[in-house]
Amino acid sequence: MRGPAVDTLDNYLRNRAALYFSYWPSVAFKINSHLRTPLAAPPQYTSMAATRRMRAFKRWMKCQGIEFTVALNLAIATVAPQSISVSVKALCDLQVGDVVARIPKQSCLTVKTSGAHQLIEESQLGGYLGLSVAIMYEKSLGPQSPWFQYLQLLPPIEPIPLLWSFPEIDFLLSGTELHKIIKEDKALVYEDWKECIEPLLGSALLELNPEFFSVQEYFAARSLISSRSFEIDKYHGFGMVPLADLFNHKTAAEDVHFTAVSSHSESDNDADNDNRDFDDVIDGDDEPIAQDSHSEKDGFSVGDMESSLTSEDDPRVLEMIMIKDVKAGAEVFNTYGSLGNAALLHRYGFTELDNPFDIVNIDLELVLQWSSSLFSCRHSRRRLSLWRKLDYSGCGSQNSEYFEISFDGEPEVDLLVLLYIMLLPEEAYNELDLALSAVGNLKKSPNSCFTGKGNLLFIKGSVSKNLLLTKDVCVALLSLADSREAFYGLSSLDDDTRSLKECCRATEYKLYHSLILRISERRILKKLRCYAAAGARIPTTAKGANFKEKSEEKMIWF
Repeated sequence: MRGPAVDTLDNYLRNRAALYFSYWPSVAFKINSHLRTPLAAPPQYTSMAATRRMRAFKRWMKCQGIEFTVALNLAIATVAPQSISVSVKALCDLQVGDVVARIPKQSCLTVKTSGAHQLIEESQLGGYLGLSVAIMYEKSLGPQSPWFQYLQLLPPIEPIPLLWSFPEIDFLLSGTELHKIIKEDKALVYEDWKECIEPLLGSALLELNPEFFSVQEYFAARSLISSRSFEIDKYHGFGMVPLADLFNHKTAAEDVHFTAVSSHSESDNDADNDNRDFDDVIDGDDEPIAQDSHSEKDGFSVGDMESSLTSEDDPRVLEMIMIKDVKAGAEVFNTYGSLGNAALLHRYGFTELDNPFDIVNIDLELVLQWSSSLFSCRHSRRRLSLWRKLDYSGCGSQNSEYFEISFDGEPEVDLLVLLYIMLLPEEAYNELDLALSAVGNLKKSPNSCFTGKGNLLFIKGSVSKNLLLTKDVCVALLSLADSREAFYGLSSLDDDTRSLKECCRATEYKLYHSLILRISERRILKKLRCYAAAGARIPTTAKGANFKEKSEEKMIWF
């Protein structure tokens, strides 16, 4: 992987900081200066060492009252010298409704259960901040922590982009939906540490070890929380859930469901009995798994189990319940939701090939740039204002507004309406504007109809996409697709595809998953071009196939 030369790294980071974080000068440089002192080297795992950790974890679960059926095999493998991977496999056929695990809330690592709970509460640290302090504090205790064996099984960090360096983010995520988001995240997380975590080192409530509360350790804790924490209930909030976070994710293929037993007076009872917090676990491992040679043997049925777990109405317990039949030998998957690759990589550090929930965003700003290249700024502002008066809008995210392009390359109706209005002849625009002014507030007159040239209805929910796909609108879509494609630089979709084939997933983890994200987004843009061309019956170029050499592109006619 290429990046800035080491001797120019500081200048590089200062320049990027000035570009992305003008509200906080040199914050990127500050973050990088801290993170250049790495975390303590993670242990070198051998197969035997990994197996010992799993055995210790199983003994710990038994002491904590965590029950799981002997029909589950916790398989562990060493995937790299400093990394182990865990999966959960069925040793016999599992059926819908089987309770495969019961986890006391008291065994979960949360703000309420941590030994640092008083410090956290008096410092008024909630959410990620509070749970991060709980994790860092328990790590600092070493073998004295009640969660030592559990924490030993977890990786020191999860490889989410939040922990990537600025040069890596620029090189690997350029053009993708995550590029700017990750840089903003790093600034905000650093600011959290500086304002809320670092001052704790002077607290009189607990004598904290500065080594375990550094900015590196805070980023590491945040990565574990992002990829593994679960939401439980109002009282407990969210936290780290042993065992539940060992189930790997598979999009739209959930086998087991994580649930908390409901209770009418759970919060009161838990508060009185000092019961512990809990989270809705989300796992982040999807590496190839080798079966644990010390686990139970295959080849027995449910009737051969040592014990059968049954659901009990106990509000202090969390349950893992099968929602799909799973055959013996198959891996049992959880799901983290219907998430595209950008969200998966952002939160959990991995991606999936051919993810049906992938999307690409086209910013409103990009649409306005396109409009300004054809019309005056006054024209664009007036048409945008009319579009908003018709109760249309893009998706909102912080200070940006954007439109989603689906996995199939289909744009949102709101974008099509905006393009249509931008391209309306002046006479048709004036007619529509006058009709809207006559009606007044559209929300108070939901049944009103407005027509422009061609008697096209503009009432939200009544507009047909087919009517919106005029030749001019489709040409605009092609132009927007080209502008969005340019964000990825000079390399083509074919270049990225070749790079992915040559990439080793085990040793080039970041490059592998960033390439999948880039490729998935660019394929959607390619589908958008086909969608636009088909809608207007005009030729389009297979731009995704070769972005650099337009003259060699093949023409595709619809």
